[in-house]
Amino acid sequence: MKKIKGMILAAGKGTRVRPLTQDLPKPMIPVLGKPLMEYLIEHLAKYGIDEIMVNVSYKHWKIENYFDNGSRWGVQIGYSYEGIYDHGEIIPKSLGSAGGMRKIQDFGGFFDTTTLVICGDALIDLDIGAAIFEHKAKKAMVSVITLEVPNSEVSNYGVVETDEDGRIISFQEKPAPEEARSNFASTGIYIFEPEAINLIPQGQEFDIGSQLFPLLVEKGMPFYAQKRFFNWIDIGHVSDYWAVLQRVLKGEVSHIQMPGTEIKPGIWVGLNTRIDWDNVTIEGPVYIDSGVCIRAGAKIIGPSWLSLGSHICRNATVSQSVLLPYTRISAGMNFDETIVSPQYYFDHKNGETYYLGDEGTELRWGDSRRQR
Repeated sequence: MKKIKGMILAAGKGTRVRPLTQDLPKPMIPVLGKPLMEYLIEHLAKYGIDEIMVNVSYKHWKIENYFDNGSRWGVQIGYSYEGIYDHGEIIPKSLGSAGGMRKIQDFGGFFDTTTLVICGDALIDLDIGAAIFEHKAKKAMVSVITLEVPNSEVSNYGVVETDEDGRIISFQEKPAPEEARSNFASTGIYIFEPEAINLIPQGQEFDIGSQLFPLLVEKGMPFYAQKRFFNWIDIGHVSDYWAVLQRVLKGEVSHIQMPGTEIKPGIWVGLNTRIDWDNVTIEGPVYIDSGVCIRAGAKIIGPSWLSLGSHICRNATVSQSVLLPYTRISAGMNFDETIVSPQYYFDHKNGETYYLGDEGTELRWGDSRRQR
């Protein structure tokens, strides 16, 4: 039997999580200093999936330059760029999740065996071996890994309806709760046989959930849902990012290890930090990254992550918050349940994003401009 291959969908713009994706493709959003996609590659490698294709488009070079050919993780990574050449300029243009796969197949024939396809914007600990076994046992052409969600949340997901054997009889893309025929949501994790790729039209934008899956149902193909229990932490909105990091810092996501050295219970510290330990208050869980400076009188309350190069001035307070790289918190400032960068901050309590003054300006409430 041929080895299982992997495909990571990474071409989207991630508009729903802006401003996190203002300068980053969504799979590069950091979690404790590592991009989301790195956790996925590590997980695939753990199950022996060492040939991985990635479709890219928006700010593609940031993915390609970081992961290169994949050798650091013991895998091979290939890339498929989606864009158009227009008046001497290359412009990113996604082909949709399914259209991107068809482009790869037409170009190099990558999909010649069972392939695990996964979206590049979630943290997972799926038992891939068990999922592949069930897929093979049912002789499925395509399998969708699903999780049960509250009925009130079905409008955020693609929802599958199955018969008693697990065969999918309908697929609804983000239905209203009163119209949903099921509350089992697609997790964006799929298992494909090569024959399914042939159903995707060539050279056009085509989506897996809203177009390919209804086509599989219409044609009566062996199309199955798997109901599995695993951690699936999707970052669909900025508020999700804050919530994910709260869970990670509290140790609720078992497959993510805290970086740095635990110098006190619940307090992890990276290299080359400057902290006035005798005159600051730090209550874990907190991760303090390399190059962070914390001045006297400052107070850090967990769960919090102070990213690379952050500077917390005298008598400032950071509570249940995330500071993105090189963020400076001015003296006496107080941030609670926020994501803060040098250019903006997101207030989780009211769900608003506020933009700051010119780049490099110290963070002050008076500089903020509410997002319109």
